[in-house]
Amino acid sequence: MSDEKFQVEVAYALPDKQKIIAIDVVPGTTMIQAVEASCIVDEFPELDLSAAKFGIFGKAVRSPDSEVLKAGDRVEIYRPLIIDPKQARANRAAKAKKAEE
Repeated sequence: MSDEKFQVEVAYALPDKQKIIAIDVVPGTTMIQAVEASCIVDEFPELDLSAAKFGIFGKAVRSPDSEVLKAGDRVEIYRPLIIDPKQARANRAAKAKKAEE
């Protein structure tokens, strides 16, 4: 295995603040290791990594502690949903129906 480093990005976003941090990692680095190395929690102190969901380029990853990164990967940290998407659609439909009356 080579000791050459490669670059990955760690991304997190709130409605009013977003951050993408590029870091160099060694082969074999996992998603969690990259997130910790990025120090992104310094930018977002409220971020609870133990409860967060993760993905790579929009695709959810079930085991971020064992998912090994490749050059160019973007690790995304997802916020919990405020409302279930099905409920949000139902609310919009009810609001639209009421507006028609």
